[in-house]
Amino acid sequence: MTITCISPIDGSVYAERQALSGDKAMAAAQDARTAQSHWATRPLDERIALVQAGVAKVGEMNDEIVPELAWQMGRPIRYGGEFGGFNERAGYMSSIAHEALAPIEIEDSDAFWRMIKRAPLGVVLVVAPWNYPYMTAINSVAPALIAGNSVVLKHASQTLLVGERMAAAFHAAGVPKDVFQNVFLDHATTSELIAANAFDFVNFTGSVGGGIAMERAAAGTFTGVGTELGGKDPGYVREDANLEAAVDTLIDGAMFNSGQCCCGIERIYVHESLFKPFVEKATAIVQDYKLGNPLEQETTLGPMAHVRFANEVRAQIKEAIDTGATAHVPTFAEDDGGAYLSPQILTDVTHSMRVMRDESFGPVVGIMPVKDDAEAIALMNDSEFGLTASVWTEDAAHAEALADQIQTGTVFMNRADYLDPALCWTGYKNTGRGGALSPIGYHNLTRVKSYHFKKA
Repeated sequence: MTITCISPIDGSVYAERQALSGDKAMAAAQDARTAQSHWATRPLDERIALVQAGVAKVGEMNDEIVPELAWQMGRPIRYGGEFGGFNERAGYMSSIAHEALAPIEIEDSDAFWRMIKRAPLGVVLVVAPWNYPYMTAINSVAPALIAGNSVVLKHASQTLLVGERMAAAFHAAGVPKDVFQNVFLDHATTSELIAANAFDFVNFTGSVGGGIAMERAAAGTFTGVGTELGGKDPGYVREDANLEAAVDTLIDGAMFNSGQCCCGIERIYVHESLFKPFVEKATAIVQDYKLGNPLEQETTLGPMAHVRFANEVRAQIKEAIDTGATAHVPTFAEDDGGAYLSPQILTDVTHSMRVMRDESFGPVVGIMPVKDDAEAIALMNDSEFGLTASVWTEDAAHAEALADQIQTGTVFMNRADYLDPALCWTGYKNTGRGGALSPIGYHNLTRVKSYHFKKA
């Protein structure tokens, strides 16, 4: 089977790779298992240094990576790629490794030595998405390797070249080839490997349907599965919010990367006293975007990664307008009816509309007025998803009280669409389960092992 990346820039075939056969894929997983036992015996400081060197090698490729990403998934080159976040996340996980992986000593007396250690799981399969292909991958790749696991990386077809880049960089830095492998697999082979216990842990970022497939494949194997799936992240602007800051940040969170962000803002609730000026300011910002070829420096909004993604967003917008929503942004001249999609702000929306319920993952946001906190919380929680929420207020104590009631993995105050590597990245409801980064990220990539030694 051939795996193909169709460029959203012009619809051309940008890259093709042959998927591994079942036998070759199983052999790769077995090689990873064999290599892992030796990798785990190498000193922690050595593993940290090799991972950091691999990250640095990726940074050396950035001038080539940035246009390559534009060709693969459409992000404008003006934004410079992902190395800042990639480096930040790997660096933080390196800095906390000793503490996060430290043994817990219970007793060291003349009679007993009792200890709890953290042991690597073994072989970790990382299935990464296309929207932030470097940053999402490193969330698991760096701590998994540092903790002593071997890693098999499978990337989305839309970003075929990312895994090759990462593997080449880490191998050049000295990470053994069998310890960190990039593979090309079709869905059926991936499921077959999981069902055959080829891996000890699977970390998947992608659709709800994909997450269900991963869990079904792992059923009965006792293989751990961590998932980050869909999202419909809300923003709430209280009456005491800084209006300018709220508009700038929430609209950027809704539209950046053509709305293709895991924790992007997809619905906004604004106190009725600020609703009209919020919509006016938001509309002015969006109308000023430059939709176009992501290889051109002046482009601020590139195409969506694939025509079918754009068509889903168009369908949600049309259905909403047909049932009473108001569109505030005229169609851009550059909107070609394909991957190049005009951004849109909708009001007069309700939760009966798909655009306020289903994941859009595109440059559209619905905005609703609310009368108070209770209405806002009820609407924010009226979703099958729960990744992040953004609350805008000058009262931090009140924001914490609201956050305790919001059903998400992360709650922001006065910011949005950001992943802090010191905090656990996790979801709720159909967004998935598990957690990446922070010390908890290490805990999820290791197992506890108890030592009970009687000395006399």
